[in-house]
Amino acid sequence: MKHTYHHHEPFELEPGGVLPELTIAYHTYGTVNERRDNIVWVCHALTANSDVPDWWPHTVEEGKFLDPGKYFIICANILGSPYGTTSPLHVNPSTGEPYYGDFPAYTIRDMVNAHRVLADALGIDKIHTLVGCSVGGFQAVEWAVMEPERFERLSLMATDAVATPWTIAIDESQRMCIEADASWGERRADAAQSGLAAARAIGLLSYRGPSGYNLTQRDKEEYPAPRRAVSYQRYQGEKLVRRFDAYSYHSILDSFDTHDVGRGRGGMEKALSAIKARTLVIGLTTDIVFPPDDMKILASRIPGARYEEIHSPFGHDGFLVEHEQLNALMRPFMES
Repeated sequence: MKHTYHHHEPFELEPGGVLPELTIAYHTYGTVNERRDNIVWVCHALTANSDVPDWWPHTVEEGKFLDPGKYFIICANILGSPYGTTSPLHVNPSTGEPYYGDFPAYTIRDMVNAHRVLADALGIDKIHTLVGCSVGGFQAVEWAVMEPERFERLSLMATDAVATPWTIAIDESQRMCIEADASWGERRADAAQSGLAAARAIGLLSYRGPSGYNLTQRDKEEYPAPRRAVSYQRYQGEKLVRRFDAYSYHSILDSFDTHDVGRGRGGMEKALSAIKARTLVIGLTTDIVFPPDDMKILASRIPGARYEEIHSPFGHDGFLVEHEQLNALMRPFMES
């Protein structure tokens, strides 16, 4: 079920800006039990939304690790995303017009502070399991460090405690595509759509990697038939344009690059040592965005964390595809 929470107070942002008010869109599934000890919070990734089954198939189902008959599951749309939470397309109360390129800079910590605002408003003190994958993992690790007493369990998938130069370079390449569009900067919701489509095509290369593309996009006929990889890239770019906007995408990429859980906390290792939740870190064998070796290092820095691996040819997107392997890891972890 979709809900909207309106925070009618100024929301201060880490880089120094202020949002006069904050709207947060979120979905819930299941029911809170009498002990209020069955709450699971899911942090979503870059272009996903708060409707978990919409982007994460076969997870919010009976018998799966996000079983709505057993847990009360909540997912909040992130700050800056065009799915209901305050974003560049929202109207700035100070001007009466959408923010567009004037939307203030924000960080992963600001996304988490918005989650905290919502959790407090809903009276959620303890969370059974905090789940984060990809950029959602950025949020989850930040929140677990920020409020270690709030979480009993923490699951981090295909993510890291810091934005590495490699991931920042991927983001910058996408931003360059958007900024190269002649309509970038125009004060309209459909500005830089061609640039956004190209940015998405670049992002997909990193999400699927060579094994994913070579498995699914080989041509079945001889040239000069249309190349499957060509049509796939264009289709995916056009598909994102139909549901996203360049201003939101650009701003989320900017916030992605601010991620460093050790910033202002004496470094990454000291920050991660504060986590008290029982932690499961899950890597993917062919992920080139967050390689397994990096995930193992992340797990080694969190007290008592366990590392597991999903075998998949689909790279970073494997956590969206390999639901049977994921369920086999997550159910015992959450039920233990």
